[in-house]
Amino acid sequence: MIKKITLVFVATAIFMSCESKKEVSKEESNVSYAKFGDSISSENAMTNSEMMKKFASLKEGDTLSVKFKSSINEVCQKKGCWMTLDLADDKEVFVKFKDYGFFVPKNAQEKEVIVNGKAFVSIESVDVLKHYAKDAGKSQAAIDSITEPKVTYSFMADGVLIAK
Repeated sequence: MIKKITLVFVATAIFMSCESKKEVSKEESNVSYAKFGDSISSENAMTNSEMMKKFASLKEGDTLSVKFKSSINEVCQKKGCWMTLDLADDKEVFVKFKDYGFFVPKNAQEKEVIVNGKAFVSIESVDVLKHYAKDAGKSQAAIDSITEPKVTYSFMADGVLIAK
């Protein structure tokens, strides 16, 4: 009789420990996001490495509708009207928001983000690059050092999720 009680107790303990582990991993995967722009889901988002491979295959004038996950490197400090996201190979993507219709928090650096929209490659003029540097609060010396156009990985987001 004691063996049966011990066996039931051990089986119950094992079952309970498995259930609690499931709950922990479920909580870890449930990231809470703040939504900006159109409503999007976090499901089926590419990684930033996968997105970098897509950008590498684009030529100027090409567009690609995608959703990907990354981390925010920088946000416009005037309004939150643009941000840069980390890509693989020390590259970044410059993100603007469709129809200037929404902005993101100016303190969102280093947060996880999921963006949905259109990816494209563009060439930014010196004047535009200087404008962006000024918006980012860069020093005058840094602004003055911009002397050549830059090939830019760009993204027009219609929906953004930022981890809370």
